[in-house]
Amino acid sequence: MIGESAAHDSAHKHVNGEAQYVDDLAALYQPLYVAIGGSAIACGEITSIDLDAVRAAEGVVDVVTVADIPGHSDIGPVFPGDPLLVERIIEFHSQAVFAVLARSQQQARAAVTLAKIEYREDEPVLDIGTAMERESYVRPPYKIARGEVQTALDSAAVRLDSKFSVGGQEHFYLEGQVALAVPGEDGSVTLHSSNQNPTEAQKLVADVLALPMNAVVVETRRMGGGFGGKETQASACCCLAALFAIRNRKAVICRLSRADDMRMTGKRHGFLNRYEAGCDEQGRLTGVRYVLAGQCGNSPDLSDAIVDRAMLHCDNAYYIPAIEVTGLRCKTNTVSNTAFRGFGGPQGLIAAEALMDEIAFKLKQDPLDVRMQNFYTAGGRDVTPYRQTVETATMPIIVEQLEAGSDYRQRRADIRRFNETSTYKKRGIAFTPVKFGISFTAIHLNQAGAIVHLYTDGSVHLNHGGTEMGQGLFIKVAQIVAAELGVSVDAVRVSATRTDKVPNTSPTAASSGTDLNGMAALAACKVLKQRLAAHASGVFGCDVDALAFDTDGVRAGQHAMSWPELANSAWMARVSLSANGYYKTPDIHFDREAGSGRPFYYFANGAAVSEVLLDTLTGECSVVRADIVHDVGQSINPAVDIGQIEGGYIQGLGWLTTEELVWDARGRLLSDGPATYKIPAIGDTPPVFNVQLLENSPNAEATVFRSKAVGEPPLMLATSAWCAIRDAIAAVDNYQTFPRLNAPATAEEILRCIDDLRGI
Repeated sequence: MIGESAAHDSAHKHVNGEAQYVDDLAALYQPLYVAIGGSAIACGEITSIDLDAVRAAEGVVDVVTVADIPGHSDIGPVFPGDPLLVERIIEFHSQAVFAVLARSQQQARAAVTLAKIEYREDEPVLDIGTAMERESYVRPPYKIARGEVQTALDSAAVRLDSKFSVGGQEHFYLEGQVALAVPGEDGSVTLHSSNQNPTEAQKLVADVLALPMNAVVVETRRMGGGFGGKETQASACCCLAALFAIRNRKAVICRLSRADDMRMTGKRHGFLNRYEAGCDEQGRLTGVRYVLAGQCGNSPDLSDAIVDRAMLHCDNAYYIPAIEVTGLRCKTNTVSNTAFRGFGGPQGLIAAEALMDEIAFKLKQDPLDVRMQNFYTAGGRDVTPYRQTVETATMPIIVEQLEAGSDYRQRRADIRRFNETSTYKKRGIAFTPVKFGISFTAIHLNQAGAIVHLYTDGSVHLNHGGTEMGQGLFIKVAQIVAAELGVSVDAVRVSATRTDKVPNTSPTAASSGTDLNGMAALAACKVLKQRLAAHASGVFGCDVDALAFDTDGVRAGQHAMSWPELANSAWMARVSLSANGYYKTPDIHFDREAGSGRPFYYFANGAAVSEVLLDTLTGECSVVRADIVHDVGQSINPAVDIGQIEGGYIQGLGWLTTEELVWDARGRLLSDGPATYKIPAIGDTPPVFNVQLLENSPNAEATVFRSKAVGEPPLMLATSAWCAIRDAIAAVDNYQTFPRLNAPATAEEILRCIDDLRGI
């Protein structure tokens, strides 16, 4: 099955409506419903609170405040700072103050509005610049450096000094945050949760309820999208649903409305990036000083690791002899930002691409030529700022293949000629690479477990710690199990992720789902297969090496047994038909204090060429063609991998062009629904969209079947579209001025940039 384009295991269920999500389970339990009462200010404190009218409202069964929490009230995933319910101090608009349980969702939401809360309001900090001025941080600044940066800058033939902002991004998953809690015996509780991190939810629910972890079970069958938004932020719904379920001995569902979801849960970090850079007259970098300032919101959440990853990706595919990178974790009175596909990597990588374009513009060179001469190369120019050696073989192959396949050089010349004669419509093109590190930078998270059962009818049951959010993890791991055992993939059934099956799991994040869980499942299969081989060799009277396993069973010469016969025979001989597998990523380490190590097991590489058409009168812009070559190693499932590349590019396109988060002066989120927040639609897909997997490129590291991760890296391919927009804007004054473009490049931002070029 490895290398075959098997359909997503739930694809037909997604289409015909059979796929069960958490909300679909509600009818089985007839639950009570939760609504959350949020603050009406962004910064200040509660001076009085009166919930009598809430308690007396129609249908209300229970109301809780922080005083009703029996255990811990802070559910910060790494560092404290995330109260489940606020006691007094308010740090962002819509922060949870109390929660209501009612007989219907409508009654719960209506009751919430009856609360009488008075505040003392302070002026909120809402932007990165103000936070930097006040040195307002959720975690201390952090710096990585190598070489004599100031000397390199002072002696450089060419100097550059620029800054630009990159906006945040709402996850906008189809299924919002939701958890269904069902009370059990002896004070236990089971949660059905749309959750990328069931073990963390299990621990936090146990902490909040003052229970041992073995009294809490969290199950996740599938999610209607996650993208990082359900790595930590799913826990609050779990905790509130479990709290009400235990208090009332009833099934309880906590499901946020779209508006509440957008107001109350975190997003991708916005960044303010600055670089001082020096290069020689050919455009080769000699030194760079970066300051990457991330908008973390009101609490740490995962911001330390997210800004770290931005810092570890601001080199992208380029060798920088002398470099200094400072990462700032800016505290603002906005909802605490969190993981989002790429986990800070995109915000760092785009700084490198902005720099490459500015060098090319200043030296009047083709930006691809500048990029190519700065690529990591063997022989001393293959070490990152954090001193990890880069494998340099694949990027030149990717670039060569894409440059030829996209006809980049000819199209760039054609676009220049078009722009000379077109007054109001301008075209732009850009070619950008991606080098993305694969592994959790928190080293302890790089582990996984799995269990594989073989039943006496020859069917196989698989369970592992990864969660399925639509990305195709379950079908990939099923293919791995089928390939190793020799059975048909149809014989493998993957069950819901549960904390009482595979314990102490890592989140499904960091593009590591297949790498970790696939290897754990493979390890379990090897144990099981060894037992079966030993049994079959005894039955057949042959050496183990003479056995051949395939979809028909096992055979050796004239002897053969079908899978049901083999399984039943082994069971009768008291051979265990169940095996556990465990895997931890080898050879990774990082000394954060020294800023040195090998935080990534390997790098995933790719490149994209995007062409855009821009209307300079309206600011409207569309991507008319995208060409991508991406390295996924030895692909386990090409169809799933190509789907991830296409989806990642489109999601990145939304982040960099249309998805704009807007707050008012008091810190209230205005872009809180599809009417005010524009995600890409089918019409935003480039009409010419060519995606190729790099062939004959098995992973040099010993990953599962030599594959490479594909979840996050493709999102950064959309940086080429942002760069292409800037290329089109530059044509407005015949490439005389380098455009100072921020992201997202909305129509308004494009017009602002054009006016800036024209001196308006």
